[in-house]
Amino acid sequence: MSTAATQTQTATFALGCFWGAEHLLQKHYGPSSENKGILTTTVGYTGGNTKKNANPGENDETAATGAGTAEHAEAVKIEFNPTAVSYDELVEYRSSIFTHSDEQNSIAQRVTEEVQAKHFTPKDQKIVTEILPAGEWFDAEEYHQHYSVKNPNYVCPAHRLFW
Repeated sequence: MSTAATQTQTATFALGCFWGAEHLLQKHYGPSSENKGILTTTVGYTGGNTKKNANPGENDETAATGAGTAEHAEAVKIEFNPTAVSYDELVEYRSSIFTHSDEQNSIAQRVTEEVQAKHFTPKDQKIVTEILPAGEWFDAEEYHQHYSVKNPNYVCPAHRLFW
């Protein structure tokens, strides 16, 4: 979503657990008072089979995130200012990308190919990132929102900048 008045865009990424993903993005690209680009973050579930589970947040989280039948990804949805941080830069840090426009899809495809060539092909590895159109979004329960702010000692060792 983009508006002329604010010039914000929406991006949705899955990077494993949503607590770590939100923390990583906030740490390096937010808050907006520092003009690093991210204006808001919301953690939730997307990309699953909504016919099997209409709202994964209303049920057992294990089922919501793939161990059960819903196959939703824990994800973070962000509103960002593309003049402060580009979608190109944000899209480097993800395991699934849920695009909100044809432009975002093109950028995600291009950046994934660039990262593959620069960082993975020399190591004889293959990126397995999924790039899909953003689908239905379900906010996670309130206690999940801004978890690292509410729990300042929380650190997720799996979520870090790689280059």
